[in-house]
Amino acid sequence: MAYAGTFSGDVLPPLTDDVARRLRRVKALAWILDAAFRLPGTKFRLGLDALIGLIPGGGSAVMGLVSLYIVWEAWRIGVPSRLLVRMVANVAMETAVDTVPMVGDVFDAAFKANLRNVALIERHLNGK
Repeated sequence: MAYAGTFSGDVLPPLTDDVARRLRRVKALAWILDAAFRLPGTKFRLGLDALIGLIPGGGSAVMGLVSLYIVWEAWRIGVPSRLLVRMVANVAMETAVDTVPMVGDVFDAAFKANLRNVALIERHLNGK
């Protein structure tokens, strides 16, 4: 499976089976949420987060909660609290802006908080 340019790569130090399994799970989820579909005729990708966020009256809030699952898994992996705060800020910003009709939907599709957060997890695990 190819990933959007946000990922830093799979060059990781030896991981426990549990951490490797969690990382695979959040990478797959982030891909589905932020980049699963390509807009025809373009290189632009979007995912279920942007599509479900179009549903008025709670789509953004529901997807914000789903995005927090990635933060929870990062906490279970052992990501430091300063990075967890940054990850929560990414989710909060995307969710808040997504509540603005039209502009928020475009921002949501472009910002890709979930892929950003997985990249932060990978960078931490790579020791960067």
